[in-house]
Amino acid sequence: MTGAYDVIILDLGLPRLDGLVLCRRLREAGRGVAVIMLTARDQLDDKLKGFAEGADDYLVKPFALRELEARIGVLTRLRAADPDQPLTVAGLELDPKAHLARRDGKVIVLTRTQTHALECLMRESPRIVDRARLMRAMWGEGDADAAALHTHIYLLRGLVDKPFDTPLIHTVHGIGYRFGRDT
Repeated sequence: MTGAYDVIILDLGLPRLDGLVLCRRLREAGRGVAVIMLTARDQLDDKLKGFAEGADDYLVKPFALRELEARIGVLTRLRAADPDQPLTVAGLELDPKAHLARRDGKVIVLTRTQTHALECLMRESPRIVDRARLMRAMWGEGDADAAALHTHIYLLRGLVDKPFDTPLIHTVHGIGYRFGRDT
């Protein structure tokens, strides 16, 4: 999986790989994306097995498209409301609860402050985050120091950008920072 997805609609009858196996592999790989299993298998044991393999929802064929849309909406809202849910933006995955990020298979250990900064930038991506907003995310409403912000961003870039070919943290002079690939 190379992109960032909010929801995967997974048919269990895939041509080369069983959907249950694929869902299990997603979960074993630490993918936190929501999965709706879509299948004609309608027995309780089938549904329970789907949930055991990591499905967030299970929809039996035939179904109404409006029901699928509603289920996608619910899962998207639930994921957005959970601040501990891993985020994936521009190929970087952040687990805010564990203070860990992953990029190109490399695990990046973060401090609490670095996690708050990166989470704020990723949640707002591709929008620009002004310095004041970023300082509030990092240190709350107390006295924040712009020099400390610049130092933390410099150190964060050393972890997230320097070892890789493409930088993700961009300075927007006079305003703040933006997270994502340059377009």
